[in-house]
Amino acid sequence: MNSRKKEPASYDFMVKLLILGDSATGKSAIMDRFCESVFSTNHIATIGVDFKYKTVDCEGKRIKLQIWDTAGQEKFRSIVQTYYKGAMGIVLTYAINDRKSFKNVEMWMKEIQTNAAKGVVVLLVGNKIDLTTRVIEEAEGKQMAQKYGVKFFETSAKDGTNIDDLFYEIAREIKIRVANDPSLLAQAAEANDPRNGSVRLKKPGEENDNQPSGKKCKC
Repeated sequence: MNSRKKEPASYDFMVKLLILGDSATGKSAIMDRFCESVFSTNHIATIGVDFKYKTVDCEGKRIKLQIWDTAGQEKFRSIVQTYYKGAMGIVLTYAINDRKSFKNVEMWMKEIQTNAAKGVVVLLVGNKIDLTTRVIEEAEGKQMAQKYGVKFFETSAKDGTNIDDLFYEIAREIKIRVANDPSLLAQAAEANDPRNGSVRLKKPGEENDNQPSGKKCKC
């Protein structure tokens, strides 16, 4: 008789998040700051997608976040669209020193409405508040968020301002929605099934296997 006990899962459930927005808004830096507490000034534009993991404790639940950093360039747009499947949360970024990236929030919102699942949690994030070259005031960001009925944060990936808070908030919102409708997890899992044309989500222990283009890493 095998007396070995099955090891308990290190988290209650896993959710897929996307970080979207124009190129050079700091998407990779936001992910790196949250997952690894680092900031690099030598980031190059993401080619296609990259992802990392981090588990957060949220109101009695341990939630494993699989965070996908997506390319913002137009030429990668069709690739990025395939990653909407199964995403339960989206962090939409613009840079507070880049008016074009802010104007393009409306384009990104339309794309989210077209490609993402109904009820996906979206947060609007104005990044790079450590810079002195601000052209988008906080009030403008709040107004844009109110227009689309989403929550708003201003952040700095460089010094970490509000980075943990924004991911905790998106995890909390997803936890609430899952508590109200547990079938959301099953729906997301089905959408993430590669047999349904989606990118395969890793099972526990497989995080470093067959990682997509980009550096191999794990939180």
